[in-house]
Amino acid sequence: MSIKPPAGDRIAKVIARAGIASRREAERMIEAGRVTVNGKTIDRAALNVTGKDKITVDGRILGDPEPPRLWLYHKPTGLVTTTRDEQGRTTIYDELPEDLPRVMSVGRLDLNSEGLLLLTNDGGIKRKLELPSTGWLRKYRVRVKGRPADETFEPLRRGLNVEGEHFQPMTVTLDRQQGANAWVTVSIREGKNREIRRAMEFVGLSVNRLIRVSYGPFQLGQLKPGKVEEIRPRILRDQLGLESEQPAKSGQTRLKPVRKRRR
Repeated sequence: MSIKPPAGDRIAKVIARAGIASRREAERMIEAGRVTVNGKTIDRAALNVTGKDKITVDGRILGDPEPPRLWLYHKPTGLVTTTRDEQGRTTIYDELPEDLPRVMSVGRLDLNSEGLLLLTNDGGIKRKLELPSTGWLRKYRVRVKGRPADETFEPLRRGLNVEGEHFQPMTVTLDRQQGANAWVTVSIREGKNREIRRAMEFVGLSVNRLIRVSYGPFQLGQLKPGKVEEIRPRILRDQLGLESEQPAKSGQTRLKPVRKRRR
């Protein structure tokens, strides 16, 4: 006789859908005793809940799930892609528009990298976009110091091991020489930590500028540094294969780019 699975969804998933935290962060909140279900504090994430359950996080009642949303952000150099930095450096969250809801970054760009960074209010979308199995192409414009020839990049096209870590084959195109530097277009599907910089160092080149120009079907286009623009819900559903449209709240039916606040 088959055992019927419990009704509802895992508590951490429900918290993530409400835009409070990512699923992993929600699990840590639960372990820290910050979540109650029907008036009882829980400390384990292995719990299914339904719409009939009353959930609170830090004493606040969990509201209805927000519709999933996705933004394009042109990250400037000099910003850290974390919510807070132990060294006191400025983070992307210090610079995002004040009227933006709570968002999570899809992956990261390191301190000295710039260009397209995706932001979402939905933990499920974040996980889906970050999964290696998704296989979405990330394209970069890279400036390197030196005068490489096209064959310089053959090891990168074949795939290589750097300090015990395997990098999948990259698509590399030598675009042009500009004085002491060369511009290269690089496309990868995994995006490991500092992957392009480390790969270029492997073939004797140092990166002095790195700009992500696309992530899967989403393009940086003409978006200016520091600006944020929301993806329209229909495009988001089409590109991510979302099963159904969640009802938009008032004011979200016609989405416009979010403008950077003036300092």
